Amino acid sequence: MSENPVTIYYGESLGRYGFGDGHPFGPDRIEAFWQETVKRGLDKQVTIATPQQCDDKPLLAFHTESYVSLVKRQSASGGGYLDQGDTPAFKGVYEAATTVVGSVLAGMNQMLSGDHPKVFVPIAGLHHAKRNSAAGFCVFNDAGVMIENLRLSQGISRIAYVDIDAHHGDGVFYAFESDPDLIFADIHEDGRYLYPGTGAVEERGKGAGKGRKLNLPLPPLADDEMFHKVWPMVEEFVRQAKPELIILQAGADSVEGDPITHMAFTPAAHAHAAASLSRIANEFCQGRFIALGGGGYNRTNLALAWNDVVNAMVESG
Repeated sequence: MSENPVTIYYGESLGRYGFGDGHPFGPDRIEAFWQETVKRGLDKQVTIATPQQCDDKPLLAFHTESYVSLVKRQSASGGGYLDQGDTPAFKGVYEAATTVVGSVLAGMNQMLSGDHPKVFVPIAGLHHAKRNSAAGFCVFNDAGVMIENLRLSQGISRIAYVDIDAHHGDGVFYAFESDPDLIFADIHEDGRYLYPGTGAVEERGKGAGKGRKLNLPLPPLADDEMFHKVWPMVEEFVRQAKPELIILQAGADSVEGDPITHMAFTPAAHAHAAASLSRIANEFCQGRFIALGGGGYNRTNLALAWNDVVNAMVESG
């Protein structure tokens, strides 16, 4: 194993996934993260990898061909929306979005190589995108694409997906709702108060997937004390599944002071989640653990929370 078992994907091309004109998901988010990484000296404790772009083939394991074609067309024209009004197209959006997915897939391959079993991709975790549509600032669902490709090309089926973004990870949940091998656990703001309005505690999966999904909606202003009350349920749920690989969507919009959500975690909650899942990955998954930045629209919050995630991954080895 490498002396730096954690890899961060960082580069200008990854930062191009963002929407202009004051949009909350702006292209400046990656630099806010990186400045804090350098300030802490974490850049010297990890391996820095260049973002990678993928082609259509891995996308089509999750997304429909007609939707991928739509994104290409609107990427060329640079106009319109890719959903009902949340996710605008821009010139080059296809290239930007396939760089997010390609970097996550490159991280997947690094995890499986054994030298770099832990990976962080800051601009990723686009968990609202559906198989046939964009949604909530998310063009392609990188986590969904990775899950499908792990199964198709790597023979890894028992995967744990954990999401602590303020918004419910509906694009992942409903895509795999009936899948017994996708272990899904999501702590989020109650859908009665926040987009996308889903993720009720009763939603535990369907058919063969029933009981393999855990939704833990919290009220507005839920703080670290509330996080620590429910986190042991997530940890036990994941541990019982004995996954082969763990994905964390580490959205920082659950940290107090985000402009579009109402939660009140501190970055310490993100550090705790990452450390806990990293230990479980060491126990069951040969260390294979990938964290995706997800949401977060207060730049200070995302810089602190994401770097706390990286630090926890470094310290857990």
